[in-house]
Amino acid sequence: MLTERLANRNRDLAILNAISEALNGARDVQTALENTLTLVTDFFGLRSAWVWLLDPKDRPFLAASRHLPPFLREPARMEGWLCLCLQRFTRGDFDGAANIDVLKCSRLRDATSGSEGLRYHASISLHLGSKRVGVMNVAGPDWRRLSGEELQLLHTIGNQVAVAVERARLSEEGARAAQLEERNRLAREIHDTLAQQLAGVALHLETADEMLPERPLDAHERVRSAMTLVREGLDEARRSVQGLRAAPLEDASLDDALHRLAAQFMRETGVQTAVQIQSELPNISADAEAALYRITQEGLTNVRKHAAAQNTTIRLSLESGELRLRVRDDGRGFDHEVEQQDQGFGLMGMRERARLLGGDLVVESTDGRGTVLTVRLPLSSRQRGTE
Repeated sequence: MLTERLANRNRDLAILNAISEALNGARDVQTALENTLTLVTDFFGLRSAWVWLLDPKDRPFLAASRHLPPFLREPARMEGWLCLCLQRFTRGDFDGAANIDVLKCSRLRDATSGSEGLRYHASISLHLGSKRVGVMNVAGPDWRRLSGEELQLLHTIGNQVAVAVERARLSEEGARAAQLEERNRLAREIHDTLAQQLAGVALHLETADEMLPERPLDAHERVRSAMTLVREGLDEARRSVQGLRAAPLEDASLDDALHRLAAQFMRETGVQTAVQIQSELPNISADAEAALYRITQEGLTNVRKHAAAQNTTIRLSLESGELRLRVRDDGRGFDHEVEQQDQGFGLMGMRERARLLGGDLVVESTDGRGTVLTVRLPLSSRQRGTE
């Protein structure tokens, strides 16, 4: 008897582990749910499974399915209305897992054919704490009622699914926030550079047009000044486009990418730039590496535009259990209170990148004494890569 219980427990643990790997290994909600339904039907000897999730307005929608019976493949059977299970769930009256007799199921009870012999299906609520996430249904041909132990295991699986779905949604929201901030950064970039340069070009040309009849030499100088601004604007546009088109690390390690970025920065500006990478740093996720690279890139852009520096240092190290990235320059610095009101420095975008990774950005600067940007990134499971 004890041996049988241990065998059953080991089987349950193996199932939960396989489900966890399927959920953690998927890049999006759709793939995670499809992988999970495949495993659930295989492990429990079932045939069909489907999952309802709640949209932002708490309206259920069919998020994934596996081998739906022909009767349920008809769009009218699965869209636009709530069965009894979903009605109870959205009211908050259903939490757990239960066998449902087809005769009592408003979605299946009218099936005269195409139900593949279903007599029961099981509904499993998906909750994350008190938050309702959705409902998972499982069924099979010539079906039996699931036992209490099987329903309990399915409920545990449902909890895993709810956590994975919510984690994926938060990740998608973070990605959307990062994209929005990137668009805002580009808008500021265009305003601070191209728009101002074009305004300068227009002013020079208007002045040259007025001078041309009586002062052609002065008009010529105005035209030359306008041409200089145009060339600078084109260079700025090319740099921006190159930064957008290139993958952040271009399949290189973060160490190599930072050295390459520093070398390019020195070639373009003449500012001496050193890179200091502490040896044996822990692995971090690809998202964290890309964010640190982009923050460094933006920090160097600030040095190029505002610092009038002669030397810059990029340092990546592990300090007090945190990964820290510093971009230090010996330039003119700036008044920190002015920086708080001036979005042209790009600091808002860098702070947002750090915040999305659970970290923060610290700025230290004084007029005439340079600037230090420090990113502090806690080494949580979210940032760590696979060891």
